[in-house]
Amino acid sequence: MAAAGAIPRPVRGAPIIESEVVAMVIVVFCEVMFFAGFLSGFSLIGARAPAGWWPPPGDPALPVAATGGASLALLISGVAVFWAGRRLDADRAGALRLLWGAVAFATAFLAYQVFEFVRLVSIGFTMVSSAHGGFFYTIVGAHALHAVIAVAVLSWAVRRLSAGDLRPPAFTAVRMYWYFVVGLWPAIYTVVYL
Repeated sequence: MAAAGAIPRPVRGAPIIESEVVAMVIVVFCEVMFFAGFLSGFSLIGARAPAGWWPPPGDPALPVAATGGASLALLISGVAVFWAGRRLDADRAGALRLLWGAVAFATAFLAYQVFEFVRLVSIGFTMVSSAHGGFFYTIVGAHALHAVIAVAVLSWAVRRLSAGDLRPPAFTAVRMYWYFVVGLWPAIYTVVYL
């Protein structure tokens, strides 16, 4: 019998899931539910609107092609993070270069998002111009906020890796969050833009 306050030893052969990974699974699950609610609401309003009334007449056409192009930068950053994870043990310098590339491509995506928001607001498409505008800025803006946080976390991982102090469970959690941000975008793009 273990003494009071003693730390239990893991069972031999039992997998150990680090706390960073467990926490990120919970965060990602909650975030999926958050976005699922907004995307469902957006889709339901569009489905219930009379033909030709969603998006509302007078709302500008969203920049489908340009946003599709910017989406490639986000997807490339996701691929770079994937390969950085695969190369981390064998080639730390290569993994570091891939992470820097991921940060650069993600930043390019965010810069386009800012440009798109400014242009749309300048032509009168705002959160209060229509329900479509409210949903657009809430959904796409929330994703942009998550992408900003993810870029900050990726930048943290770059600094830790550069210092030789990036724990594998922490990097796994970083990658999980980035995959969530990147993987969510195609659903948002499909539902909101197309």
